[in-house]
Amino acid sequence: MTSDRYRFILALTDADIQAYFDLRRTIFCEEQGIFEDTDTDSTDQQAYPIIAVDHQADDRVVGVVRIYESEPRQWYGGRLGVHADYRRVGRIGKGLIHQAVTTANTWGCDRFLATVQQQNVRFFQRLHWQPLREIEVCDRPHHLMEAELDFYPPGNEPRPALRHATQVAS
Repeated sequence: MTSDRYRFILALTDADIQAYFDLRRTIFCEEQGIFEDTDTDSTDQQAYPIIAVDHQADDRVVGVVRIYESEPRQWYGGRLGVHADYRRVGRIGKGLIHQAVTTANTWGCDRFLATVQQQNVRFFQRLHWQPLREIEVCDRPHHLMEAELDFYPPGNEPRPALRHATQVAS
């Protein structure tokens, strides 16, 4: 999913990966206060970072999400976030979700799950996700949700060798 203004891609360069972690830190540490100094964790060692880039703002990274295979053919998405200046645009989160699920589906996904903050459940439902159960993550209400894979057909995104992206973010 791309547009004339926004591009949704795997973060592959050191600069893109650094911008990915910087935006995550801004959203989850500074704005939401979920984490203290960093939101990086051991999952980042096996995750593929995906970014939304704004072509009209010097290729600024304006959205982030990560995907990872938790067990064969079962994928998770997480750390979905959009820069504060772009949240009202609407298409950034939708584009990141689409890119995340179609990429995993391309790479052999039979099930795609995510833990979704409670205030975002309806947004995900409109994008063909089903809530499975309520859970608590970092002392905050979330829902474990599953994507309807038929709505997210596989694409042609090649699966790159996994980089240890947290080495760049340090």
